[in-house]
Amino acid sequence: MDAAEIMTRFVVSVAPSATMTEIAKTLAQHAISGVPVCEADGRLVGIITEGDLVRPLMRSRERRRDWWLRQLAEGTDLAPEFLNYIKGGQASARELMRPNVITATETTPIGEIAELMMINDIKRVPIVRGDGTLAGIVTRADLVKTLARNPDALLNPSG
Repeated sequence: MDAAEIMTRFVVSVAPSATMTEIAKTLAQHAISGVPVCEADGRLVGIITEGDLVRPLMRSRERRRDWWLRQLAEGTDLAPEFLNYIKGGQASARELMRPNVITATETTPIGEIAELMMINDIKRVPIVRGDGTLAGIVTRADLVKTLARNPDALLNPSG
């Protein structure tokens, strides 16, 4: 069995210019925990997850006090990171995404996809064509559904 047989073909994605707020709304609306980031031509350029949305807020909170003390002491211009923090939710997908995405092709066996997920501790693997455009996505849920229908699917490459 390969990715083409189990992947979700109609993938929710966001543009690199999508704001943090828009991404959060997309995740909530579709009850998903991550989305590919694609250019207008469908080319995959990154991936963003709930964790990626929360991470900057935590880092900003930890650094905020020290940063304020440095700014008051030095009297310098406001740092770009702090300006983004003040804008609240306006950081773009391009700023927040992970650009080095673990991907597979439509012909990748699902056992290999499961191994990619385990080794890299990820929950989804975008499926891309030779030109880098997004063809679909395989999630852990897709693997579980496949196992429910065919318990040997991950063990038997011919499915």
